[in-house]
Amino acid sequence: MSTAEETDGDSAPWAEVTPEAARRLLVAAVDAFAERGYHATTTRDIAGRAGMSPAALYIHYKTKEELLHRISRIGHDRALSVLEAAADGGGTAGERLAEAVRSFVRWHAERHTTARVVQYELDALGEEHRAEIVELRRRSDAVVRRIIGEGVRAGEFDVPDVPGTTLAVLSLCIDVARWFSTGGSRTPDEVGELYAGLVLRMVGADPRK
Repeated sequence: MSTAEETDGDSAPWAEVTPEAARRLLVAAVDAFAERGYHATTTRDIAGRAGMSPAALYIHYKTKEELLHRISRIGHDRALSVLEAAADGGGTAGERLAEAVRSFVRWHAERHTTARVVQYELDALGEEHRAEIVELRRRSDAVVRRIIGEGVRAGEFDVPDVPGTTLAVLSLCIDVARWFSTGGSRTPDEVGELYAGLVLRMVGADPRK
């Protein structure tokens, strides 16, 4: 599945990227980076996938790294918003943690091509851009850590190491992008539900409640 065909709720993929030529180039870059890796992909590869000349790419993006940064920034912003919505919703810590995992996993499954680039090409970014993305990752970590910490204080969770458990939860969810396939036996919703139950057990909560 190409990123142009991936779904994200009711929104069109990369609808915030304008003009249309810039969006086409970004979609082509995601597909190329996911398939070949950032370093093995050339600007000619990206332009060719978009049906454009290599010179046309530089009208919209100064460098290949700028394209990766735009992809990574949008992807991390979306992933963070998913976690924040769950954390700030109603319910117990267990209910909010389950919803955070469900929605975070679903995003990584539904947008698995994009998510592979967003999550696994961080080291290809320049120093300034990498620092910006690392800060967004810290904010995602803080959201999940807050939910788990609240569950511990409320007596819902039994977690001796909140930072380590937070890292384990996020790593479990993110890894879905690496292996998920639309031709597999489970839907994104089913994987999200499975992982929510696994994480609740991880923190010592009863997933049946």
